[in-house]
Amino acid sequence: MSKLILPRHFKRARTVDNMLTFDAQTIDSSGVFLIGELERLDQTLHAPLVSVTWGRDIQLREDVSIADEVSSFTNSTFTAVGGTSPTGKAWIGNDSSAIASLALDINKTAKPLPLWGMELSWTLPELASAQKLGRPVDSQKFNAMKLKHNMDIDEQVYIGDTELGEEGLLNSSQVSNVSNAITGDWATATHDEILADVDDLLSSTWENAGFAVCPSEIRLPPKQFSMLVNRKVSDAGNISILEYLKQNSIANSINGRPANIQPLKWLTGRGTSGSHRMIAYTNDKDRVRFPLVPLQRTPLEYRGIRQITTYYGRLGVVEIVYSETIGYRDGI
Repeated sequence: MSKLILPRHFKRARTVDNMLTFDAQTIDSSGVFLIGELERLDQTLHAPLVSVTWGRDIQLREDVSIADEVSSFTNSTFTAVGGTSPTGKAWIGNDSSAIASLALDINKTAKPLPLWGMELSWTLPELASAQKLGRPVDSQKFNAMKLKHNMDIDEQVYIGDTELGEEGLLNSSQVSNVSNAITGDWATATHDEILADVDDLLSSTWENAGFAVCPSEIRLPPKQFSMLVNRKVSDAGNISILEYLKQNSIANSINGRPANIQPLKWLTGRGTSGSHRMIAYTNDKDRVRFPLVPLQRTPLEYRGIRQITTYYGRLGVVEIVYSETIGYRDGI
C-alpha cells in the first residue's frame, strides 16, 4: 500500500467550526477569494488608515527639477558704519571727503536633493483577472505608491531622515529658541498658565526675529490639542481654551488675525527626554520651504508576460531660510 508524502513546505490547516479561511492558499494579488454561496462580500476597497499633513504645514519650492542634485539658498549680511561716529548715523558734511561705505557678505546653504523611486509591475494574467473582478491591480498599486510617496514626504518634512543625517521642521539644530515651557504639564495647568506658555513662545520668537515677524502658526501634539478643545475656560462653558488662545494670544494683536493652531502627530514625544513639543513658526516660502520634484514615470515596459513601469522624483530637505522665525517649547 503506497503512502502519501506531502512536501515539507505544505502545511495542512483546518478550522474546527467548518468556516472558510482566507489564507495564502485562497488569495492572490488580484484579490480573488474563495467565498461561500451565502456570503456577501463588500466590494469596497478599504485602504490603510493614514494621515499626512505636510501639504497643510509647509509650502513647496517648485523651481527644482529632476536634473538637480542639490538645492541651495543664500543669506545676506550687511555691515555699515556711521559718519562722524562709527556706531552712529551716516552723516556727512557739505565738503566731506571721507564717506562711509557698506560691506556685504553672502553665505550659501546647500542641501541634498536625493532621488525617490518605486517600480510597479504586474503580469498580464493578473491584470486580466483583476479587471474581470472589478479590482484593477494596476490602479491599486498606483494608489499604494502614491500613499507611500506622501508618507515619505510627511516624514521628510517634519523630522528629516536619519540615513541621510538630515533634520526636519520639528527637530532642526538651526533653531536656537528651544526651552521647556514656563508652566508645562497642560493636563493640570489653568487656561491662563497655558496662555502664558503660548505667549512666551510667540514673544520670544518675535524678539529673535528682531520684532520683524511674529509667528502665525502653532502646532501641538494631538492629545494636547484635544484637551484644549474639550476644556472650557470657566464653569460657564462659554468658550474652549483653544478659542481663548486664538483670541487672546499676542499673534492675534500683532498679525491682525488669530493664530492658526492645529494638531500634529509628529510632535508627540519629540521634545527633550521624550517630552511633548510645541512649535511656533511662519508658514511662508521666504521663511521655510520644502524642495520637491513631482513624480514622473518611465514608459510601460513589457518583459515576457509582465508589465513594468517606474515612478521617480526628488525629495529635498526642509530649507529653513530664517531660523529666527521658529521656536520650540517642550514639556507641555
